Amino acid sequence: MNVVLRITTDQRSFILKQSRPYVARYKQIEAPLERIAVEKKFYQALRDNAVNAHIPKILGYDAAESLLILEDLGHCKDMTYIYKDEAISARWLDRLVFILGLIHRKSVASDFPENLEMRRLNHQHIFVLPFLEDNGFQLDDIQTGLQELSLPFKKDTAVKSVVEKVGKKYLSPGNSLLHGDYYPGSWMTESENLYVIDPEFSFSGLPEFDLGVMAAHIIMATGKKSFLNRIYSVYQGEADKKLMSQVAGIEIIRRLIGLAQLPMKRSLKEKDKLLRKARKLVLTS
Repeated sequence: MNVVLRITTDQRSFILKQSRPYVARYKQIEAPLERIAVEKKFYQALRDNAVNAHIPKILGYDAAESLLILEDLGHCKDMTYIYKDEAISARWLDRLVFILGLIHRKSVASDFPENLEMRRLNHQHIFVLPFLEDNGFQLDDIQTGLQELSLPFKKDTAVKSVVEKVGKKYLSPGNSLLHGDYYPGSWMTESENLYVIDPEFSFSGLPEFDLGVMAAHIIMATGKKSFLNRIYSVYQGEADKKLMSQVAGIEIIRRLIGLAQLPMKRSLKEKDKLLRKARKLVLTS
């Protein structure tokens, strides 16, 4: 989303993040500058919480330049490796669920940003564009045959009806502080340390969104739908399992046939199996 640099001096190193009026990776997509302020607010909200050990410290902020300076967490690697060869351990998974519960149980200040413009952007790319037959995405450029594979899901009225309803819930206010993008690209490990970064999509909403997104990515990495039950059972908080399941299914579909592709190599047959699993999750009763 943002321009991110590691700055190294003869004294120390730190991370510099700047939001621009567009998505850094997809410059044709406009995005609100205020997202960097939301990230700052998220970190500040958790300073007196146990989550503080799992997020970077704020070293500086320049609102006029949309610039945030953060602690350098060291030689971390994000957990997108779980899409490839290395499975996520039960210990890491349980810790990630525990951290998410801590975030959700944090009292949200009345002045915490609604982050509505970012949510509208996210809403388009999660709940709308992937389900349009003519959305301009060149899926065959990603993988030959993916466009044809996507068509049944773009024409599935039962799925699209649920997607529309869940999308409205996403845009509605809630009482839980959400990370907003709780997936392996936001999870960082360094030795025995686990960090959570990039909360620019944060807002006060329904916990099932974060939980469903998390479950979706573990399912895509492993191919096992049973991880949704595992996450639900470990989570320390109240959640609607049906809504969590619906979010997970929608997230899987949009990641496979939407614009925001993952660093994940799967055959068309494997993607077809995942899409069918996702459909069952969306239509769960």
